[in-house]
Amino acid sequence: MSRSRIADATVAQVMSWLDTSAEGLSVAEAKARLGTFGPNSVRTHRVSALALLGRQLNNAVLVLLALTAALSYLLGDSTQAVIIGVILSVSIGLSFFNEYRAERASAALHDRVRHTAVVLRDGKSIRMDVTALVPGDVIRLILGEVVPADTRLITVNGLECDEAILTGEATATQKVSEPTPQARTISDANNLAFMGTIVSAGEATGVIYATGATAEFGRIAIGLGERHPETDFQRGLRRFSYLLLKVALALTVVIVCTNLVLRRPFIDSALFGLAIAVGITPQLLPAIVSTSLASGAHRLARLKVLVKRLVCIEDLGDIDVLLTDKTGTLTDGRIELVDAVAPDGQHAPLVLRYGLLATDLDPSTGGVSANDLDAALWRGRPAVSGVARLAFLPFDHSRRATSAIIESAEGRLVVVKGAPEQVMAHCNEIPDVARQTLAALFADGRRVVAVASKPAPGQTTLCAEDERDLELAGFLVFADNPKSDVRDSLARLAALGIEVKVATGDNPRVAEKVCTDIGLVNKGAIDGAELETMSDDELRSAATTHSIFARISPEQKARLITALRHSRRSVGFLGDGVNDALALHAADVGISVDTATDIAKDAADVVLLQKDLGVLAQGVAEGRRIFANTIKYVLMGTSSNFGNMFSAAAASAVLPFLPMLPSQILLNNLLYDTSQLAIPTDRVDNDQLQAPAHWNIGFIRRFMLTFGPISSLFDFLTFGLMLVVLHAGAGEFHTGWFVESLATQTLIIFAIRTRRVPFLRSRPGLLLTVSTVSIVALGVTLTISPLAHSLGFVSLPWQFFAALVGLTAGYLGLVEIIKSWFYREPSRPATQPYRIRGRTYRIHRRAARFSDRGPLPALTR
Repeated sequence: MSRSRIADATVAQVMSWLDTSAEGLSVAEAKARLGTFGPNSVRTHRVSALALLGRQLNNAVLVLLALTAALSYLLGDSTQAVIIGVILSVSIGLSFFNEYRAERASAALHDRVRHTAVVLRDGKSIRMDVTALVPGDVIRLILGEVVPADTRLITVNGLECDEAILTGEATATQKVSEPTPQARTISDANNLAFMGTIVSAGEATGVIYATGATAEFGRIAIGLGERHPETDFQRGLRRFSYLLLKVALALTVVIVCTNLVLRRPFIDSALFGLAIAVGITPQLLPAIVSTSLASGAHRLARLKVLVKRLVCIEDLGDIDVLLTDKTGTLTDGRIELVDAVAPDGQHAPLVLRYGLLATDLDPSTGGVSANDLDAALWRGRPAVSGVARLAFLPFDHSRRATSAIIESAEGRLVVVKGAPEQVMAHCNEIPDVARQTLAALFADGRRVVAVASKPAPGQTTLCAEDERDLELAGFLVFADNPKSDVRDSLARLAALGIEVKVATGDNPRVAEKVCTDIGLVNKGAIDGAELETMSDDELRSAATTHSIFARISPEQKARLITALRHSRRSVGFLGDGVNDALALHAADVGISVDTATDIAKDAADVVLLQKDLGVLAQGVAEGRRIFANTIKYVLMGTSSNFGNMFSAAAASAVLPFLPMLPSQILLNNLLYDTSQLAIPTDRVDNDQLQAPAHWNIGFIRRFMLTFGPISSLFDFLTFGLMLVVLHAGAGEFHTGWFVESLATQTLIIFAIRTRRVPFLRSRPGLLLTVSTVSIVALGVTLTISPLAHSLGFVSLPWQFFAALVGLTAGYLGLVEIIKSWFYREPSRPATQPYRIRGRTYRIHRRAARFSDRGPLPALTR
């Protein structure tokens, strides 16, 4: 059925067409329709092996390898082509296996994060997964929900929907239940709620008429690819690959031209140049990255952290400011009613009765509310007798209140319940004792809801204008106690260099009391009214110098995050409500929980299956550990490979023969890279986790130009040993340099993997140690094995191996000396005093070496 036909019809007509009723479908009928129409989903989180393989092949380094293999085969060097083919197979195979395994794990985790809806089945309201909804189901829509399917509205109570996802219009659309003739566009159909749009105010019931791919959103989404924006991590990898390609092409051109000038055979020169180009590129970088991310995804899954995309793991480790809500994160999230008091602070049962009348539940039936405060009011209490609710106006974030028209023996009243500031501003007169009572409750850390009323003789309808000229009845007092382990969680975040700030809809004094109780450093509180009047520059300053932001709107949360990001901070935002969606989108990393509203889970990059800052701290540490291990391979590959390939280029210009056969260069590189596949399992020093690190191509280039020549120096010493001392011929020279090159560039991982003294102050992982030593032993064994002749190797005298031990020890020792100079810190104090609001803090100089954005200080008392 078309949209216009549904919009033009009455509810009764639509019910007839769908063969349903106001009581909804029976369970049996719904099951039958699910078999006919299929699940209510547009795109499931399927894992496509072909798509993953395509992503592996879309890599500049692998393209270079493939071209080199083809040219080698065409030029007659089948051995080199085979070796390159092995390198390609290992790189693509490992990357594919690890990412496929990780994607399957991610798909399994996605199944644990579900969207649900309240639906009538056999006349009873139940909450079920939205994928099981079918045409003819009668559902209830409430604030914060994503509309699960295209729905014809039956009853409407102040319903507004944000339809920007379909129309591009930022203004919410008010909905009605009456027919809307000639509804040619989505915007015209005000009696329809569309899949994917957000309930931004009010509530409604409706009957589903289109699901899945037949819904308006489904028809659009089904034709779109699932293309994600490039992250900083992916951008860094791409820029790094381009850097290596430039260096490789430059060396290749120089080598080929030099050999041609020296009148050497063109084919040999071309093959040697291609081998150099391949040798300088870290062929297994895609495999190393995917292995790191896959193993990280598995560890995070065990920690109850769902990362929607693997590359988001590194982004999680990048944050240095966390803006979080208070309820359920810093506190237990189980809100309990403490008391109902009159303006003078005395116990007042009437205030509790009024509070129950203005909840989102019918007071004559009671039940379980989705609102935490209302749920606390009703917990353990029977329905209110002797009253009839004639109208109800649900909560929204601008009014911050609910109201109802109630008829009882006392007459007809408008009862309003909401934020004290909002409600009291609409009361005729507020006694001083009421303000004193409220201040005392806030100082005690209580959450407070004000209740007011006024007579409403003959009134049957309700709007926001009716919430005026009220008489304050009193206050509902709630408690939400701090979590028992939140201090430890905050300490773990502080150890990671993450500054925690609080954004809450609660009163500033309540937020400050909670922060004091849990030991969170309070640099000052500011409320939404003050933020509203600030310019962008003033807001940027306030965002930096304050730690508590209270009574702020959804737009202010997003603006606050933008201000922090402009201050060169990487911001994570943890939120779970409909009012958090804008902030989740604005943050560098949006973090939500599986119990959050649908819109919050959809907007987040990371979903915590347990709302705990300790779990989040583990996720951040995991992201930093993955990046630290990835950068180890990058630094090692660029320095060692660059040094060896520079040595080969220089030697080819002066030797009467090639310094190493092309196939030997590639075999050397294959063995070396294979030893580094264990890097993702390596230990990471604690100081590498204390601050976020970022891609910095300038730093990588400087590292390459510093440590690459050291590798070349010992290559030249080996050349001298072979030519001057041992009088080696071409075969001995090839073999000797192959062994020395493999030993030095493989064992150097123990020095490069840490800024500390290896083994003594920083122990490498066992698997990395075993793989590194084993590969060196395998390389030496190949030179004396039956395969030696086919690979171009000859036997070497024992004097060479004795000298090799000395050369390797000297190389590692010199690298340690240069490393201490390279990572030297300026001769100034590690911290400096800094005054904020009369308190002294110290700024730590723990900026990561890879940061493009400069120092990211953490403040401690």
